[in-house]
Amino acid sequence: MTQHPTDAPQFFLTAPSACPYLPGKTERKVFTHMVGERAAAMNSILSHGGFRRSQNIAYRPACEDCRSCVSVRVRVDDFRPDKSQRRNYARNSHLIGAELPPAASGEQYSLFRSYLDARHADGGMVDMTVGDYAAMVEETHVSTMMVEYRRRGINTFLNGMGDGPLIGAALTDVLIDGLSMVYSFYEPDMQSDGLGTFMILDHIERTRRRGLPYLYLGYWVQGSRKMDYKRRYKPLEYLTSTGWAILPEEPDEAEFA
Repeated sequence: MTQHPTDAPQFFLTAPSACPYLPGKTERKVFTHMVGERAAAMNSILSHGGFRRSQNIAYRPACEDCRSCVSVRVRVDDFRPDKSQRRNYARNSHLIGAELPPAASGEQYSLFRSYLDARHADGGMVDMTVGDYAAMVEETHVSTMMVEYRRRGINTFLNGMGDGPLIGAALTDVLIDGLSMVYSFYEPDMQSDGLGTFMILDHIERTRRRGLPYLYLGYWVQGSRKMDYKRRYKPLEYLTSTGWAILPEEPDEAEFA
């Protein structure tokens, strides 16, 4: 199909604001809207180029004096869990994730609220209402799903669903070359069980079963302790000015300054 000039996405730049990851830094983002029948294809193309999705917006950092935010993805066919990750997977083997349409629920929002209050009380999402949450999940033109985690039940082997209260959830996009974890949250009282790690490990397996090569994890931020966990999923690729490459074991700080 011939692409007309009006089909091309239009990009915009946000005003500077305080960086949520690095104290004393400011951030700017370049963004575009993803709507209409081409939104799903555009989401895949832009994700490959380092963008992230929020509702119908695709964005990426555009900071003039900082390159610390780096788009990363796991190369799933080459991923081998380390000893700690294998223990985590075994410890949480009583959980199962069900892939559901992107529909918000009161149970999801209650868990989301508990997670934010316990883990990110000073974050930018803490004031989200139930309507804001529903918009985050449902207002999209791309291929996406909600993966809900519950304990395995007596009928799990028949219907693939868990029983009991919701323990974790992940809003996940389906791209041409992989899955992209848009946002995940879980029961904060079970933090010691490593649920965040488990959901990433589970998504690596979901990506592999779909025959897709990559799990996109958003941004790794050089110098941010809260984002450093992403380096544990190896081989981890990062987006450079010349394309995707394996993130070194000890990244050169000058490269991301």
